[in-house]
Amino acid sequence: MQKSFFLETFGCQMNVVDSERIVDLLGQIGYQRVDQPDHADLVLLNTCSVRDKAERRVYGHLGRFKPIKDRRPELIIGVGGCVAQQEGERMLEKIPYLDLVFGTHNIHRLPELVQQVERRDGRGNATDFLDRETRLNLFPQRTAGDSVTRFVTIMQGCDNFCSYCIVPYVRGREISRPSDEILQEVRDLVAQGVREITLLGQNVNSYGLKEEGEISFAELLRRVDGIDGLERLRFTTSHPKDLSDELIDCFGTLEKLCHHIHLPVQCGSDRILDAMNRGYHRADYLAKVTRLKRVCPDIRLTTDVIVGFPGETESDFAETLDLVAQVGYADAFTFLYSKRTGTAAAELDDGLQAAEKQKRFDRLLELQQKNSDDIWRSDLGRELEVLVEGESKQGDGQVFGRTTWNRIVNFTGSADLIGQLVKVRITKVFRNSNLGELLEANSYQ
Repeated sequence: MQKSFFLETFGCQMNVVDSERIVDLLGQIGYQRVDQPDHADLVLLNTCSVRDKAERRVYGHLGRFKPIKDRRPELIIGVGGCVAQQEGERMLEKIPYLDLVFGTHNIHRLPELVQQVERRDGRGNATDFLDRETRLNLFPQRTAGDSVTRFVTIMQGCDNFCSYCIVPYVRGREISRPSDEILQEVRDLVAQGVREITLLGQNVNSYGLKEEGEISFAELLRRVDGIDGLERLRFTTSHPKDLSDELIDCFGTLEKLCHHIHLPVQCGSDRILDAMNRGYHRADYLAKVTRLKRVCPDIRLTTDVIVGFPGETESDFAETLDLVAQVGYADAFTFLYSKRTGTAAAELDDGLQAAEKQKRFDRLLELQQKNSDDIWRSDLGRELEVLVEGESKQGDGQVFGRTTWNRIVNFTGSADLIGQLVKVRITKVFRNSNLGELLEANSYQ
């Protein structure tokens, strides 16, 4: 009899890749994915702990499944990802109806843990960190399925230890995957129909720096760019301190590299950047932005900004507003500072009132929304190249794709266009996407 599982994913692209691996692993032991938890045999949450709100959300979601477990005690409930890595045994103690937890280094053990619970051999707990060599042998390699775009993991973990960030404590130390493996996976995916690749890591800019004899990230980009059949290339996430001139120059020389970079600044004040242990100052960051715009004049930047870091003054915040205005980000992911137990910043005095943090946050949001509106509205009437990814959620015979700047465009078109690069005229601009019309005469494969 076919068994089924429900999987919900929280957080970053690394978790998305981990969830793809979870689907593959569970398929090997006879589980098929379903869209609703009500009749599933197994319910899993793949979690994020980068902010306190994300962690609390996980516990809230787990509460939704208790009534189902009460009705069907045989239901298996599990938690993976960063919250599981951080909490481990404590989660099992807090939640008596939870059957298993597995951390970021132990996804490969999920089938074993599920089968352990099926046999009634006790609850499962796998949250140990693995050694470097074992981790290198466990990088995910996945089949393409029917997707036009795919993530390819090139590194895992982080050694930066920004004072506010929990990632090094839940993802482990930084390791870079051998470039030969990466290039072969990209070739295999392209042969299966993938047309866009996003190279993925906590800090892709430091790829290979700590591996003797390994190529640089810029060289890796050049080699991926040269693979026949690939149409587009992206990467995320970039740490500004490791954004080299060699890497910046790739935006001016590589044909397939999209003209978009996510470059988290976090703050515009040198004093706060030092307290965050970011490893750069605003002048360094702005100089790199200037160089990016010089080598690739139409490049668009997105960023992350934290408001209300411990000790932030009105003057510090004003410097952040000034930097955001100078750079002119197409979009920004803005966050109120979230204290994470175990990080260096958790020990700092956070005397700023919540109401004042919110006022600053709202001011930043207002500024960034104006920046975003101005940039995206400038595309109205333009003819842009779009890689068609699939049928649109809007329905009505529409498909969707993305521009080089990673902006979604919906337009009327046949599903036969999926996987093709086409020219689309932008006819309407919305908050998070555009509407366009296909220019049949200018479409091409």
